[in-house]
Amino acid sequence: MCYLIAKKISSYVLPFSLAVSIFIASGSQHLATPNIYIPYSPDKLLHFLIFGLLATVLLRTRKLKQLRFRDLIISIVIVSVYGFIDEIHQSFTPGRCVEIGDWLADTFGAIVAVILYAQWKEYRHLLERRVKIKATKITAS
Repeated sequence: MCYLIAKKISSYVLPFSLAVSIFIASGSQHLATPNIYIPYSPDKLLHFLIFGLLATVLLRTRKLKQLRFRDLIISIVIVSVYGFIDEIHQSFTPGRCVEIGDWLADTFGAIVAVILYAQWKEYRHLLERRVKIKATKITAS
């Protein structure tokens, strides 16, 4: 019985872990970012990529993995709403504020990632490939 429950919830561990990581990072005053001015900061690119990853791992959950149009929209909406909530959460951290540009990058990242994942079969297979680790025999010397 425990095995069946674990199997059902296992596909939700990665999206949940990523969402918690985003939540923790957005509540931090001191992010590991360079202290230099860069025009067109990579901040928006990072939002685009991280929230795109979140949308992708949501599509790999048991409920959304059939990749129906409804599943794609649900993934985008969840990520967009989470991005908005994250921006509000971030505003309670001293030195941080709400940036609509960040939320737009979050949402656009989710849209692009969902389209790529749903339409590009080779990309999907690359992400679904199991990693094989060869066991090595350890001998005492």
